[in-house]
Amino acid sequence: MITLNDARRIIAAAEKKALEIGQPMNIAVADSGGNLVAQVRMDGAWIGGIDISINKAYTARAFDIATKDLASNCQSGGQFFGIHTSNDGRIMIFAGGIPLKQNGMVVGAVGVSGGTGEQDHLVAEAGSTAF
Repeated sequence: MITLNDARRIIAAAEKKALEIGQPMNIAVADSGGNLVAQVRMDGAWIGGIDISINKAYTARAFDIATKDLASNCQSGGQFFGIHTSNDGRIMIFAGGIPLKQNGMVVGAVGVSGGTGEQDHLVAEAGSTAF
C-alpha cells in the first residue's frame, strides 16, 4: 500500500535528484489501483507535464513495467504497437514511469515528466529507490 507519507518521501527524493541535475520536473505517485496519491510541479516545470507525469505513473502500474521498457515494444512492428491509444489515451510510452514494489508485489508507481526521457527516468528511479 502506498500512503501519503510514502508518496511525500518518494516525491522528496525525486525532487532532490531533479535539483541535482538542474531540471524542474512534474512528479506523481499512484497507488495499486493506478489512482493518484500525490503530485507536484516544481517551480519552472512544464504545465503540460502535469498530466503526463500522472499518466506515466498510471501506465507503470497498469502494466507493471517501467515505461521506458514498454516504449521499446510499442514501436511500429513491435508487439505492443498502438497500445498508447488504449485506456482513453492515458498510456504513456516513453521513459519516466516506474512501478513501486513491496515484498515482490507492485503496489503503486511513480511518474516523472519535464526533461529528456533519460532525465525523467533518472528522477523517477531516485523516487522509487526512496520507497
